[in-house]
Amino acid sequence: MVEIRGVHKSFGSLHVLRGVDLSVRPGEVTVILGPSGSGKSTLLRTVNHLEKADRGSITVGGDFVGYRRKGDKLYELPEREVLRRRTRIGFVFQNFHLFPHLTVLENITEAPVAALGRPRARAAATAHELLDRVGLADKARAYPRQLSGGQQQRVAIARALALEPKLLLFDEPTSALDPELVGEVLDVIKDLADRGTTMIVVTHEIGFAREAADTVVFMDEGRIVEQGPPADVLDRPRHERTRAFLSKVL
Repeated sequence: MVEIRGVHKSFGSLHVLRGVDLSVRPGEVTVILGPSGSGKSTLLRTVNHLEKADRGSITVGGDFVGYRRKGDKLYELPEREVLRRRTRIGFVFQNFHLFPHLTVLENITEAPVAALGRPRARAAATAHELLDRVGLADKARAYPRQLSGGQQQRVAIARALALEPKLLLFDEPTSALDPELVGEVLDVIKDLADRGTTMIVVTHEIGFAREAADTVVFMDEGRIVEQGPPADVLDRPRHERTRAFLSKVL
């Protein structure tokens, strides 16, 4: 589903990604761990072309998100085509990014109507189904300010699912939540994992990684240091840097 090959990314003199290679198969959950500044979020943002990789290539479902190939060269696509391809990739941010002036229902239906041209009635019916799935069937007419942080994040997940994406990306989806609200969001993500949704999740929640991930990736200083099944990376890490990190968070 996702092929990342030799990806580099710099911001000025800061080399954030240093030749990252990663494959994610359909239906798999890949969890990315690592200290702050290791490049986790930047890598996630390059997958759907919110950040442009300086070198290397990324495909999702066999297609480049921001480019087309002609012969041996890649040419950047017009922004309109980038946006169209980006609809295949759901992105759930740390801070929800809900529209405060729209109701929950409107937040979920806006993208399917505007980006995919779906009839509003069909989009609304799908939104109600998704709200029921994330446990918020009674909040359709509420505004974001009337919801807890955990509820807002569950709405954000429903909004991402409304586009029926091939891939879901989560950038530390619980980091902005009070501790007692973390579980309700992780339960929704675990349910998605059980349904076979392909996901890449950047998180510090080791318990979630152990329970839901097919592959755990540990990053440091812009590189993948170690990757493998949760039992190997979390319980029997091979690299000293991984062991040092886990000793501080477990």
